[in-house]
Amino acid sequence: MAAFSFNRIEIDLGALKNNFHRIQRSAGQQVRVMAVVKSDAYGHGLVECARALSDAGAETFGVAEVEEGVALRRAGLAGEIVILLGAAPESYEEVVAYDLTPVVYDLDAIAGLAAAASKKNGKVRVHLKVDVGMGRLGVAPAEVKSCVALLKRLPSISLRGILSHLPSADAAEKPEITRAHLSRFSEVLAGLKIGEPGVVHIANSAALIYFPGSRLDMVRPGISLYGCYPDALPARAQSAAPGLELQPVMRFATRVIQVKELEKGSGISYGHTYVTRRKSRIAVLPVGYADGYLRKLSNRAEVLIGGRRAPVRGRVCMNATMVEVTDLPPVRAGDEAVLLGRQGDAAISADEVAGWMETISYEVLCLLGSCNERVYLHPEMKR
Repeated sequence: MAAFSFNRIEIDLGALKNNFHRIQRSAGQQVRVMAVVKSDAYGHGLVECARALSDAGAETFGVAEVEEGVALRRAGLAGEIVILLGAAPESYEEVVAYDLTPVVYDLDAIAGLAAAASKKNGKVRVHLKVDVGMGRLGVAPAEVKSCVALLKRLPSISLRGILSHLPSADAAEKPEITRAHLSRFSEVLAGLKIGEPGVVHIANSAALIYFPGSRLDMVRPGISLYGCYPDALPARAQSAAPGLELQPVMRFATRVIQVKELEKGSGISYGHTYVTRRKSRIAVLPVGYADGYLRKLSNRAEVLIGGRRAPVRGRVCMNATMVEVTDLPPVRAGDEAVLLGRQGDAAISADEVAGWMETISYEVLCLLGSCNERVYLHPEMKR
């Protein structure tokens, strides 16, 4: 008999495919869409999500590290796999062997990759990253020409793309920052010969929505693939990009394991940070911070039981959370409780959980998805 967990993350692969198609339509059919599946597909499962996205038409995938690219190749994924963090010298041979495309941002990596490819009588493709204002990875704009010149001199390495990244594309109050960065990137491209850069890309989820001119040859959606809007403002995003109605891909559910009645004045959980104000019914859920349901949610979060909201009472424990069900219809052990996602007509979004955690939806998805058993659903995709 298989082991069983009370808690489960449900991944709706039909919603994932649907989001990919809506993003592709929004970007335009002439623009390539790199499906960003780094960090275990934002907690949704690297291989399973990449396969679903490939079925939906994705031909380019973005991962963080070489080991993720190797895992996709071993799972049979074709297409271009771009290693967004680049490659360490110890992994250059794997880059060549598995036909991966690392991002490069210094001369040593260019020379090292070329040497590894030459040793195997092969050729490695790379994308060159330029820093136009992120202050993170990338060569300075003034160094781009020398890097391109080196790439052209090395027969075992091929420049297939040039990219950058935007730090403020979701900031509605500061569009001038993104416009300045896009202008700087355009100046870099203008200084190169026609055909030299290969595929040009800079747009993340926010940029492809709010700055259509940033879409260029390819866009790199990450959080939007998984059904969240980069600024947590669906109405603003849908106004800027009509038709881009995203579907949440992740749902987190558990079950009630006990219901008890407590008298008025009873303390709940460690430290008694909540004391009942009336005679109360309390449901115990077998989920806690070990499952990614952070202690920060204590006395803040709500869950869904029977399509109704139940507030968290007291501190979240390592493996247990208490919620009040006094005002709900009768709740029994075994009833489903939803911590993220839809139950009936009610829903708790990743952005709402992020607000209680004082973080962003990206972290919520990565955290919950990596800490719990995942179950993959395959409903029909809506086009």
